[in-house]
Amino acid sequence: MQEINLRNYAYLGDAVWELYIRNKTILQTNNAKKLHQITTSMVKTQFQCELLHNIEKYLTEEEQDLAKRARNLPIPVGRKSIQQEYRQATAFEALIGWWYLNDKERYEYILALINSKFTL
Repeated sequence: MQEINLRNYAYLGDAVWELYIRNKTILQTNNAKKLHQITTSMVKTQFQCELLHNIEKYLTEEEQDLAKRARNLPIPVGRKSIQQEYRQATAFEALIGWWYLNDKERYEYILALINSKFTL
């Protein structure tokens, strides 16, 4: 299998996570504005940061290493106040992208874990 860099895993993970959330939210309302609000609340940086914090204790050593390396990627965020959250969200997205491509069973397990801890 060709090795993919962490930024590309995060890029894919961002899309996979948003599609997952959209699949869940389309059943909640027919109102487009409300649908957008619900979806964006679950794909925003702060929420992804919180999700990562809640699943960290379930991560394998390899997954912890991947998350750590993704957190340390150079980021385009200028304000220091949000850099930490942005880094955490990037780590979460990189994990989602990695699981999606490399371990669908683990991906499904993590989604079930998230669903058990959060109202999505």
